[in-house]
Amino acid sequence: MIRPEKTARALIQWGADCFDKAGLVYGHGTDNALDEAASLVLHTLEIGYDQPDAVLDRKVGETDYARVVRLLEQRVNTRKPAAYLVDEAWFAGMPFYVDERVLVPRSPIAELLAAQFIPWIDPYRVSRLLDMGTGSGCIAIACALAFPRAQVDAADVSGDALDVARINTARHDVHGRVNLIESDLFSALAGRTYDIIVSNPPYVPREEAAQLADEYQHEPASGLIAGEDGLDIVVRILKDAARYLASDGILVVEVGYTQAALQAQYPEVPFIWLDFENGGEGVCLLEAAQLAQYQKTFDRVAQQRRTANMTG
Repeated sequence: MIRPEKTARALIQWGADCFDKAGLVYGHGTDNALDEAASLVLHTLEIGYDQPDAVLDRKVGETDYARVVRLLEQRVNTRKPAAYLVDEAWFAGMPFYVDERVLVPRSPIAELLAAQFIPWIDPYRVSRLLDMGTGSGCIAIACALAFPRAQVDAADVSGDALDVARINTARHDVHGRVNLIESDLFSALAGRTYDIIVSNPPYVPREEAAQLADEYQHEPASGLIAGEDGLDIVVRILKDAARYLASDGILVVEVGYTQAALQAQYPEVPFIWLDFENGGEGVCLLEAAQLAQYQKTFDRVAQQRRTANMTG
């Protein structure tokens, strides 16, 4: 393709045209070619989204122009999500460092944090929270900022992911209130109780993961795949969560498009499926009393699945 003029506006449009022609796939912070191109161009040129529109028509220097073109071409040639090309993603209105050790943040849980989980809990009495499977630490850090008087535990089985989270806790100056813990779900959290447990765990079925677009293949498989039906991790969370929740606490878990499969696994459990103004689905909420009420169900399903996995 013919190279664009040396302005940010022309580079964004050229990038979008290249992305459309290459048939790129989005879903890591943007959902279309124009926004994806804009994110790369504006980041590289250090132009804020709040800058006057006229800034886009200023001439770009040769060095910056070459950097932007190279980055846009890299997005096409590698199929890496934009966040991995610039080592940054936005969540809950804040920038986070990311690389291929962690998933790119994109959870609708950010909307719940902005509302402090109202009306499901009284934010003024929240003193301890757990982000299970923290990855980059974005949810844990957003929790710490949404509840400035609370302590937040950020647990992940991956030491590599926790290294990324450590970068972000320092960046947002919350390392004194966000505790990074290497833990296979609740294994290292004995004796702790929380007012809120929130989790965006892996929930992609194994067979479907192999069919995902190239962009998703750059993400760590351990952050995506959860067994044959995508429920392996959430089943374990539901089995143990009641033991770690305060009596009036809540559990919030994102299961995405496996919502129907989860509900079918537990037809008697009254999951509360949350609605989002800004898009997103498959996030459920259960109160501590509900988890306790259906504990035998959660235990039974977990045991049945363990037996099936051992014999299958």
